[in-house]
Amino acid sequence: MRFLQDLLADLTGEKDRDHLPAPGAEDMRRAFRHISALEGELVRLRPPRMSDAGDLFTYARDEENSRYVLWEPHQSVADSREVLRGIIRRNRRGLPATLAICLRGDDRMIGTIGFQWINIESRSCEIGYSIARRLWNRGLATDALRAILPFAFDTLGLNRVEARHDVRNPASGRVMERAGFKLEGVSRESLMLKGRLADMANYALIKEEYMKVSER
Repeated sequence: MRFLQDLLADLTGEKDRDHLPAPGAEDMRRAFRHISALEGELVRLRPPRMSDAGDLFTYARDEENSRYVLWEPHQSVADSREVLRGIIRRNRRGLPATLAICLRGDDRMIGTIGFQWINIESRSCEIGYSIARRLWNRGLATDALRAILPFAFDTLGLNRVEARHDVRNPASGRVMERAGFKLEGVSRESLMLKGRLADMANYALIKEEYMKVSER
């Protein structure tokens, strides 16, 4: 949470500008404001729209989709609209962005992927994602994660991208590994998740490793 608070304060001008380099913060805010579609082999990432509410509700109401994440199942399309309003508002302000995941050739939202926090000083971030259960085990989450990495490393100039998952959800770890991330350890009972303290597996990808894979 400290990382997100630091970024919010820096991007909104509530923090001493001498603490972090202002040009870096301003460049990052501009990049988030103007983020456009990012293309993968199987999926396309784009800024979400209010018209996505129905598609979001279709999978976000599924309890299985929310079992290992912080958000609760949506009870109505109104819940999905409220979530989208928040995402769109943050994206327009230039805060860490969340994008809709769509299949190539189909503009309907099937999931989301986005930046949980960014630490400008250490040039690091965390990325989280969710895919509709009906489309699990098709490589779509891995493709979405790969598609957002050029934006993180090349556009934002980050050096380290992190991701984590509840150890009870090893499928998410396989997504990270296929995208080139390396397991760095497990933080025991580190996150309150659905009423229990969850053990979280921590993964990361460093820019040098990303560049080697990209050159192949």
